Formats: sequence, structure tokens, C-alpha cells
Amino acid sequence: MIESKYLKDNVRNIQRLLTIPGLKEFETRNLAKLLRLSKIREYEDGELIIKEGDEDPWFYFLLGGGLIIKKNGIEIGKIDQIGEIFGEMRVIDSLTRSASVYADGKTLCLGVDTSAKGRLNTASAEERDARLDFLLLLYRIFSEYMSIRLRATNDELIKAKVESSALQKLLESNAD
Repeated sequence: MIESKYLKDNVRNIQRLLTIPGLKEFETRNLAKLLRLSKIREYEDGELIIKEGDEDPWFYFLLGGGLIIKKNGIEIGKIDQIGEIFGEMRVIDSLTRSASVYADGKTLCLGVDTSAKGRLNTASAEERDARLDFLLLLYRIFSEYMSIRLRATNDELIKAKVESSALQKLLESNAD
């Protein structure tokens, strides 16, 4: 992995973030906060990004390349949409990583370090309110992505149940 330093909240970096679909709803001040918690990470094909069972504090936006998601060594999904969020479940539920994520080709990510929250100043009540607004916006984006994924998982579950039922009927008819 090649990793940048924490990013600066300058106009150029904020404009780049605005090109990421999941970040278009952020206000400039919130993007500046996100930048101060973020690093650019580049991975080679097959390189491990997230390890199942780990407790690291990072979540990511996919900037380029693709991802393969594995649970217990079995591939359960792929992600190749620029701006897609991954690794957010650990941030939300504080449990260990539920799956491993590998780079599919050369992959570029914006990594957000949630343990670096101290990099956000929260001295005044106004700043604390602004930080809460920022966190609420992040959770809203997480919720939208998780809802999309849950719907896709439901569709796959229904498809698997229909196929299983058809196979069961075929087995029963062959047994007769």
C-alpha cells in the first residue's frame, strides 16, 4: 500500500471530493473536516485492504479500480462504482470487521480515519454543533449505501430460494 499524509482542506482537494457521488451533498465546511481525517491509499491487485476480524478505525470511498469482498474466504461480492463506500459497518456498530476486502486491479481509495476525530476542533458549542452535523451527514450517507446493499442482498436471497426450491422439486421428481 502507498499512503499519503493526512490531506489538507484546501479548495483544490475540496473540489476533487465534490466529484465523488457520495460526497456531493456535503457542504464545503464538512468536506474540509472529512479531508483532515483522510488519506489517499493506493493498493496493488490482490492486496488486502480490510481484514475480516480486525478492529481498525478506517472506512473508505472507492476512487478507482475495484474491490473483491470475501467472508470466510468465499467471495460474496464485488464493488467497482466510483464513490462507493466500504468499511463503514465497523464505524457504525463497533464490532470487528465482518469480511475481508481485496483490491481488484490497481485500486485507489480515500481512507477516512475515524480514530483521528481529535483532528476536528470542538472547543465551542458552535463547533460541536458543526461536528454533529458532519457526523449526521456521514451516517445518512452510510444509511443510504447500506439500504441499497440490503435491497440487493434481499433480491439475491429470493433468487437463491427460488433456485433451491426448483432444485428440491427436481430432486423429488427424480427420486420417484
